Amino acid sequence: MAYNANLITVHAAEDVFIDASREVKGIADAYVLAGNRADVRIISMSMGRLTSSSQIGDAIAYAYGRGKLIFCAAGTSFDWTAGWVGIIYPASLPEAVAVTGMKSDLSTRCDECHVGGDVEFTVVMQQAGNDRRPLTLAMSGDDPSTVEGSSVATSSMAGMTALIWARYPTETRAQIMSRLVAASSNRNARNGSFGWGRVNVATALGVTPF
Repeated sequence: MAYNANLITVHAAEDVFIDASREVKGIADAYVLAGNRADVRIISMSMGRLTSSSQIGDAIAYAYGRGKLIFCAAGTSFDWTAGWVGIIYPASLPEAVAVTGMKSDLSTRCDECHVGGDVEFTVVMQQAGNDRRPLTLAMSGDDPSTVEGSSVATSSMAGMTALIWARYPTETRAQIMSRLVAASSNRNARNGSFGWGRVNVATALGVTPF
């Protein structure tokens, strides 16, 4: 999405569930690293846990204090648990911008996605009529695969934001957030489950789509 952006990847943990102490340290170290890099403006993390961690929380607060815009996945699980688990940590932190996936009707969560009051933005991850998910590269062979959930929604939101920030490079994090809210589907009234909703990138960029 942000086709001219530099992408910095940090291998901080073995999987999306942060459990082992070495993974907690890896996540914390990654946030400190990103916080110390002047060329990093946006941090996107699609990992989480159900319980809090002071080590991760301190690292996120440090990166936030350095002006970084931090996106975290609200949570993805089975369709029968996603409706009641709520927003996972660290997306629940005030320094993090929680992102989740929703259906194309803009009023229903995607089957696997967590929702709640901490969600700020959504990205369409599932068609309402036929439940189709976005296409991605093949897992093997030539047949394309599909993706879903708040993890993909989070990285997509980070990419869209990078595109917008590149158009307004002198603006602050707060100003970019204001642009996102002003271009969102719920800009007039924040929703209790989906926050500001889906962002219209063309509107945020100030361009006319063709």
